[in-house]
Amino acid sequence: MAIELQPGQAMQLMHDVNLMLVRDEAPDLNMRQLAILLTIYLERPPHTVRGLAQKLGVTKPVITRALDTMGALGLVARRRDDADRRNVLVQRTVAGALYLENLGDVIARCARAMPA
Repeated sequence: MAIELQPGQAMQLMHDVNLMLVRDEAPDLNMRQLAILLTIYLERPPHTVRGLAQKLGVTKPVITRALDTMGALGLVARRRDDADRRNVLVQRTVAGALYLENLGDVIARCARAMPA
């Protein structure tokens, strides 16, 4: 089902979602961290630091810093790839899945509250 929004409506939805997230008890993630987290959870694994950097068009240190923050929050985990010890695999966690489930609920709630 396609949802059509005018640019102003899309901006209002983004504003409302961000406002609810800021007011929530959950940790605040920046846009880059959220893009990484969504990529990890919405796209098929395996996910590596190198692969995420390439996908987002940033350097590996940028991904590493974001993963450090999200790892400290329990949203992702990292481990060495047994097949290629040079690679670091980024893994999903239950806390990360719950964070994104809550985000989906917030987006849906804000979308339903928008005037027609």
